[in-house]
Amino acid sequence: MKDRRRPIGVFDSGVGGLTVLSALRQALPREDFLYFGDTARVPYGGKPLAMVRRFAWEIAGFLLREGVKAIVVACNTASSAALPDLAEDLSVPVFGVLEPAAEEARGYGKVGLIGTQATVESRAYERHLPLAWAKACPLFVPLVEEGLWDDPVALLVARHYLEDAPEDLEALILGCTHYPFLKNTLARVLPGVRLIDSAEATARRVAEALGREGLLNPAGSGRVVHYVTGDPESYKALAERLGERVLDLRRVSLEEL
Repeated sequence: MKDRRRPIGVFDSGVGGLTVLSALRQALPREDFLYFGDTARVPYGGKPLAMVRRFAWEIAGFLLREGVKAIVVACNTASSAALPDLAEDLSVPVFGVLEPAAEEARGYGKVGLIGTQATVESRAYERHLPLAWAKACPLFVPLVEEGLWDDPVALLVARHYLEDAPEDLEALILGCTHYPFLKNTLARVLPGVRLIDSAEATARRVAEALGREGLLNPAGSGRVVHYVTGDPESYKALAERLGERVLDLRRVSLEEL
C-alpha cells in the first residue's frame, strides 16, 4: 500500500529549485519535502548532458533511499538530460519543469527561451513548442548563486544577452529555475514581454497527479529537510536571503551518492 505520509523529493544544482519548492509548498501545504541542492557541483549548465544525467540518477537514488513518494526535478538542465528516462524507470512518480513551462507558453505567438548552454543545445523545449529565439545565458546562474540578482552587474549582463531578442517577442521562457530571481532585471530589459517560469505550473501538475494517485498527505506538517553537497552555511545564508527559512540542513558527501 502506498504511504501518503512520505515526503516529496525536490532537487536542483543549487538554490534555483527553491522557486519550485516555494510553489509546491503553497499548492501542497500539508506535504513534507526533502530538498536536495547539489551545491558542490553547481552550475550544471556548462557540463556535458551525460554528466548531468549521471548526477540526476545519483540524486534520485539518494532521495529514493530516504523514502520519498515522488520526485520533482526542479532543474531545466537535469530535466533536459535525464527525463523521460527517470520517469520511466523509477518506482515513484517523477516530474520535470520543461513541459509545464512549455504548456503555459503555448498561448503566445512569438516565444523565446533563455537557459543554460546544456538546456538550449539539447533543444528539449522544441519537442513541446516552436521557438522564435533561444539564447544561452551561462552567467545568470553564478550571479544568482552569489546573491547578485538585483545588482547593476546583472543588468549589464542581461542587456548583453538579450540585445538580439526579436522586437516582437511576446513571451520569454525562463528556462532555468534560477532565473525567476532575475525577473525584475529581465523586465527592465524586455518591458512588456511575458516572463514564464515553470514553478507554479509544475506545482499544479504535481498536486493534480498526486491527487489522482491517492498520494496526497492528509496530515503533514509542511516540514522541509534540506540536503546540500557543498558548504552548508553558504547555502543557508543564500537560501534565507531568497526567502526560504532553513530549519533542518544536512550535508551529504559526494561519496554517499
